[in-house]
Amino acid sequence: MQAIHRHHNSHHAWHHILESVGAFIKNNVVLVIAFSLAIATSVIVSPDREYIGYFDFKTLTCLFCVLAVVCALKNVKFFTVLATKIVKLFKNTRGAILGLVYVTFIGSMLIANDMALLTFLPLGYVVLTTTGQKRLMAFTFIMQNVAANLGGMLTPFGNPQNLYLYSAFNIPTLDFMAVMLIPFLASVTLITICCLFIKKQPLVLEEETLVLPKKRVVIYMVLFALSIVIVFRIIPYWIGLIVIPLSLIILDRKALKQVDYALLFTFVCFFIFAGNMARIEAVKDFFSLLISKNPLAVSALSCQVISNVPSAILLSKFTSNWQALLVGVNIGGCGTLISSLASLITFKEYVKHNPGKTLKYVGIFSAFNFSFLAVLIVISLLIL
Repeated sequence: MQAIHRHHNSHHAWHHILESVGAFIKNNVVLVIAFSLAIATSVIVSPDREYIGYFDFKTLTCLFCVLAVVCALKNVKFFTVLATKIVKLFKNTRGAILGLVYVTFIGSMLIANDMALLTFLPLGYVVLTTTGQKRLMAFTFIMQNVAANLGGMLTPFGNPQNLYLYSAFNIPTLDFMAVMLIPFLASVTLITICCLFIKKQPLVLEEETLVLPKKRVVIYMVLFALSIVIVFRIIPYWIGLIVIPLSLIILDRKALKQVDYALLFTFVCFFIFAGNMARIEAVKDFFSLLISKNPLAVSALSCQVISNVPSAILLSKFTSNWQALLVGVNIGGCGTLISSLASLITFKEYVKHNPGKTLKYVGIFSAFNFSFLAVLIVISLLIL
């Protein structure tokens, strides 16, 4: 009897482990793929001293600092209060959706696209469901997603791939912004035009009184400013690695636990993968030839298959034309569901609230995203 009981327990334990592994893979698809690629290429290029040169420690530090401070600001409901105030300014559906989309757009410039979506998609859901406009959810989420992917393109810290390229090519800040300005303005215009097609219907939002802890918010804003100053190379990055974790250990330890370490580890894996690929002669020759033809189109299209962050890291090894690469991996965030990690976040959030409507969502998502991608590629090819 005991043997049967033990067997049942061990079977139950195995079942639980498999379920946990399955859930982890489902929630961290990109990380699992990145890890597999890093391991596979490490078999071809055995680990040696050159590996240490693969890692861009400045990018990893900047990303960690920004993510940590954003988690702390999120914990005091800073972004919820801010976004609610913005949505309340608008008294109708079109205005509210524009407000949600713009706050996601601006948010991605300041707190990176993934965090902007994790913060503002739930707000979009609350606004649409409490006002009986749930039918507009697919459109709103898709526009927020496009806004998050394209809004971050203007600043070096707006998208993770920008942070990497800004550091890897040592791009002067004003040059960076000058290259991205026209694609950025084109994106704002296209998003606004799409939202103007929504009919105006009156909206009433419930009053919610959230009081912000002023002292904490001020301290977090100072820490956020410190993160930005580090990104812009005004002070050394190691200062942030000391000041920000120490401050948060005192003020909000939870924020340090909430940092998206999976994203940081994904970067580490992609650094190994890209570094190894650049050392395989046949791969080096192939990519160098391919990207010399049309770096902008190649980088935008490669995002559709391997996502924008790995595209930036991998292709940076084979071209010195950072302008075309930078524009390509930013507009390349539009397109397939895997072209950007942000798009997977939006997809998961939508399916959670609307089970059974997956195919319809993917259809609308693809129509909008590929239209944006096509228009932006044409505009960018004309200016570069």
